[in-house]
Amino acid sequence: MSPTERRDFIYRHLHEHQTVLISQLVELLNVSHMTVRRDIRILEEEGKVVSVTGGIQLNDAIRQELPWSEKALINHRSKRILGKYAASLVKDGQVVYLDAGTTTFEIAQKLSERFNLTIVTNDFSITQYLMDKPQLNLFHTGGLVDKRNYSCVGNSAAMVLRNLNIDIAFISTSSWDLEHGISTPHEEKVFVKQTLLEISRRNILISDSSKYGKYGMFRVCSLSNLNDIICDEKLPLLVRQQLQELNLNLHIVNV
Repeated sequence: MSPTERRDFIYRHLHEHQTVLISQLVELLNVSHMTVRRDIRILEEEGKVVSVTGGIQLNDAIRQELPWSEKALINHRSKRILGKYAASLVKDGQVVYLDAGTTTFEIAQKLSERFNLTIVTNDFSITQYLMDKPQLNLFHTGGLVDKRNYSCVGNSAAMVLRNLNIDIAFISTSSWDLEHGISTPHEEKVFVKQTLLEISRRNILISDSSKYGKYGMFRVCSLSNLNDIICDEKLPLLVRQQLQELNLNLHIVNV
């Protein structure tokens, strides 16, 4: 495994486990403590991780997201259950927006079994999956291609959305909390998400709890701009209580 591959593995492993001991990385990678510490130093210089006693954890300030193919491997069972729950909120005949993401892909899989729906998305993976479902109407936004996330972003994608009436939008994110709201490390994603908040009748954030407490450079909106949040039961109780004070619907799903 090359140094770049090792560092990619460490960063991906942290997204799933939040905090990892150096001794665990030594065993997993089958390399020396010195090699792991050298990789960690580079990841720290890149702003991706921070050191804690005996190990490392993700930096709360997200500088870069994992590519779609790697995100799909993380917390897959939780995403599948959250996706199934989210799909149950969709009514026949609705126009549904699925934001780019691996959890929204799980929603698409459940909605593919339905009839009389129109699906709008900026995600190529969702589009490809639904392409051979003739009972569904399917729209892709087009726009600037984000190759890492298999999606379209930017103002051109947002302009397409402005011509549509969306009944229910499922919004994804890599980072969210009460202080920073929904945020992203990539400015181009802001245009699409903010447009959805304007045009959709019901905006639902869907995210597993591992993304709570993280924030990116670019702010999308405060959580009070949402109608609903779908998350798993690992979201801290105090956070749940604070969210319920925002006059939105909080759906806690056991995963």
